[in-house]
Amino acid sequence: MPTDLPNLLTLSRIAAIPLLVVLATLGHDWSNLAACAVFSAAAITDYFDGKLARSRQQISDFGRMLDPIADKLLVGAALMLLAGTGGLSDFGLFPAIVILLREILVSGLREYLAGLKIGLPVTSLAKWKTGFQMGALGALLAGDSGASVIWLSWLPVSLIGEVMLLAAAILTLVTGWDYLQAGLRHVSRASIPPPAESAPARTLP
Repeated sequence: MPTDLPNLLTLSRIAAIPLLVVLATLGHDWSNLAACAVFSAAAITDYFDGKLARSRQQISDFGRMLDPIADKLLVGAALMLLAGTGGLSDFGLFPAIVILLREILVSGLREYLAGLKIGLPVTSLAKWKTGFQMGALGALLAGDSGASVIWLSWLPVSLIGEVMLLAAAILTLVTGWDYLQAGLRHVSRASIPPPAESAPARTLP
């Protein structure tokens, strides 16, 4: 049901996006830090909604449909905000583009394979990618200006965020290639026609 706690946590990721957009576009030190806090809280729900759904046996088709959509909306919004507000350096744009294109690729593969009643399992490497990606985006949303609010101006937060984003992009390429290969295998199997039925044996009169 949409009102189950795991689904409400998933919906909260989508509901957090307008607030994230407002805070990130204000451009103040405190609003950058607040944008980081909102994004981080929303990202953490991705762990707890799945854990709660399994422990409470509340796994539903609604949740399976909405969970990847909420993730991609949150990540896509954060990437576009960083690109639009200057939160990324020229070099940082390249891993951001890689991550965004990978999300589109995997979404297309999942949509196609869903028609064949086939799912793409989440690998452990993909979970590492998600961890680096969420950490990087949170750090970049805060930036050096947000870090100064909590007396961490000595810490190169933006640089750390871009290094983590680069690591996430590398993992993105690896996992994206794995998913693409898995999808192509299923496409090849689906395109093979079934064997023709043999004609019944004829008996001599």
